[in-house]
Amino acid sequence: MVNTSMKTPVRLTEANVLVVEDNVSNFVLVARLLAFMGVKKCEWKTTGWGVVDFAHTMDRVDLILMDLRLPHEDGYDALRQIREDEELKDTLVVVVTAHGSSEEMQKARQAGFDGFLSKPLDADRFPEQIRQILEGEEIWDLGYA
Repeated sequence: MVNTSMKTPVRLTEANVLVVEDNVSNFVLVARLLAFMGVKKCEWKTTGWGVVDFAHTMDRVDLILMDLRLPHEDGYDALRQIREDEELKDTLVVVVTAHGSSEEMQKARQAGFDGFLSKPLDADRFPEQIRQILEGEEIWDLGYA
């Protein structure tokens, strides 16, 4: 598997995205928004458990959108596994959570996530946020301004 370093910009149409989300409706929304933006490769995992093994089945992983509250192993556990994996350690991993608070955002930043998006996602802002993330910018957004 080839991994794209988080320093290398990735075009939307070439991005391989892994969404780790246990809620079907949330995944469908993210997948549709990504498809609308031109992302052609979007995979889905419903738990943090086994996320590294699952990622290794993909040709490449440019971005992982990670829910925090997941069955079996949460987003923090999954992130630790990703950062410990030689091929995935530099992969962009961005929180997408309904538990958006400044405390949770700070905890995510300290844990080593590359960004933070609160649910409900803003369908008007989400495409630009993902584009910025893939271009190497950090997005830490609680969803209210």
